[in-house]
Amino acid sequence: MTPRGANRTRRAGGRRAPRAVASEAAAQPAAPASAGGAGRVLQIPRALAVKELADLLGVSPVEVIKELMKNGVMASVNQVVDYDTAAIVAHDLGFEPQESAAPEAAQVAPERPSTLPAEEDEASLQSRPPVITIMGHVDHGKTSILDVIRQTHVTAEEVGGITQHIGAYQVEVDSRPITFIDTPGHEAFTTMRARGAQVTDIAVLVVAADDGVMPQTVEAIDHARAAGVPIVVALNKTDLAGANQDRVKHQLSERGLVIEEWGGDTVCVPVSARTGEGLKDLVDNLLVVAEVQELKANPHRPAVGAILEAELDNTRGPMATVLVHTGTLHQGDAVVVGGTWGKVKAMFDDRGHRLKSAGPSQPVKILGLQAVPLAGETLEVVRDERLARSSVEERQRQREAAAASEQRVFSLEALFGEVTAGKVRDLNVILKTDVQGSIEPVRNSIERLSTEQVKVRIIHAASGTITESDVMLAVASKGIVVGFSARPEPGARRMAEAEGVDIRYYEVIYELVDDVEKALLGLLEPVYSDVIDGHAEVRQVFRIRRRGNVAGSYVRDGTVSRGSLVRVLRDGQVLADTRVESLRRFTEDVREVQDGYECGISLEGFDDFGEGDVLELYHREASRPTAARPARTAEGRASAAKGRSAPGG
Repeated sequence: MTPRGANRTRRAGGRRAPRAVASEAAAQPAAPASAGGAGRVLQIPRALAVKELADLLGVSPVEVIKELMKNGVMASVNQVVDYDTAAIVAHDLGFEPQESAAPEAAQVAPERPSTLPAEEDEASLQSRPPVITIMGHVDHGKTSILDVIRQTHVTAEEVGGITQHIGAYQVEVDSRPITFIDTPGHEAFTTMRARGAQVTDIAVLVVAADDGVMPQTVEAIDHARAAGVPIVVALNKTDLAGANQDRVKHQLSERGLVIEEWGGDTVCVPVSARTGEGLKDLVDNLLVVAEVQELKANPHRPAVGAILEAELDNTRGPMATVLVHTGTLHQGDAVVVGGTWGKVKAMFDDRGHRLKSAGPSQPVKILGLQAVPLAGETLEVVRDERLARSSVEERQRQREAAAASEQRVFSLEALFGEVTAGKVRDLNVILKTDVQGSIEPVRNSIERLSTEQVKVRIIHAASGTITESDVMLAVASKGIVVGFSARPEPGARRMAEAEGVDIRYYEVIYELVDDVEKALLGLLEPVYSDVIDGHAEVRQVFRIRRRGNVAGSYVRDGTVSRGSLVRVLRDGQVLADTRVESLRRFTEDVREVQDGYECGISLEGFDDFGEGDVLELYHREASRPTAARPARTAEGRASAAKGRSAPGG
């Protein structure tokens, strides 16, 4: 929330919005102020409520509200205002505002840190159990395989025989603990399946040998790849009469999963959940893959984990399933989880046994949160309940302030801005076409636009309508959805609008290529070149008290401007590369001096002038390199036409 005219003169008195405080003032102590402390430095957070601002200023909230109204801002006592707005009020009341660093409460944890914090001391790390996610198509036997490993019968308790929640279990195999996460396979639960891939070390892709690679199998592969985890294939139902292992292996190779016996690097184990055949080999291979990764964590630090599931129990209140990433979670710990907090009153394992503590890679269900958190949010242990409460309040203020100034949008235009700022180096695309035959021509046309600096990544490509799963994958990867003669389902359109995901529709392949090429040009690093603006010759050096030496110069050609970049040349050697700090003609400060005139020049950080030195004035211009586009040849047009007319696959 920024007041109207914050950068303009605000009242008849002619006062302006506060400027940055001088460095001398920054060194002054910043204690809570009183109303009569004119000129005192006041440390103001990035965002705070009106009442909190009144407490800082030592005045009543009513007086703060009046000052806000004078500046065109209507706010209530509990409404959050940003720093710029609060600084204007503080300046009007006689203080020197200064933005304060984030308090300790705001530094508790980022909203979504990486799976394992990077700040751990190597000496404190210990081996931890692997976290393995079971993924795949509905009714391919994911939970049945896990049942045999756990020696339980979870499927008998599920509605319709399908998994509708993420289950997290820890079992021991040859005295070695392993954590399994069972994700639903039906497309209605794509969101849950994506959460499973984001917290895992290894993804087990279950494929039925009698059914083959199905749509949700492909989505599971894409989610696992987006999470950057190794994939192990469990080829289930190999004991059935209609099983065809070679056909399934060929389908997997078409999706980039080439198994080891075919010369690839993907582990593939034939199994049968009904007979138990091959399951020991599957577990042994999983342990080998885990050993290669050298999974470690520090069990002696405060716990950090992820919420897998959360619900509101009618008798127990908010309950959440937590997967501990690192550290140890104890009963009685104060925790912060996204937008809520609490104290761990009780913990239970997957069999309902009560626990006092949970270490790295251990899933537990906890009680004691103030509200139901969102699945996928991060849990972190803090010092005490007071700090937990203040942390959540600070996060809420920051979210409200950020929501007023920016909106999350995944579009070509937004990506252009992010990559220009150096935040993004890839362009992620989810491609949907009307027929299967169009995928390869469109994919090839787009991927050919990649360069050494920027890469186009088709992270998911399929035929059919644009679904909610496609939009969700675009959100997770900060990508865009491209529909080539394909339209979105109503639910996908609503989700895209809510999440700000850009869905582009094309009927002509070269219109698609043109738009992607423009986005890629925004991704490319600009090439800078120096443009000479003029030269000035130093003819006399003047010593000015408190300012050092000033070069009395004659402008030989071009223009000398205040603030311009400048090189100091002596006998062809560069002595300094700096900026023009001030420019004077006679006794007046001027903005620029044309050729043929004399002037006095002082530079930033350099005053060792000598008569005869040459000042070379220049500026830098950025130009973006062009990306190579596929030639629009007759063969290319024929290939696109062939793809458009091919039947669906």
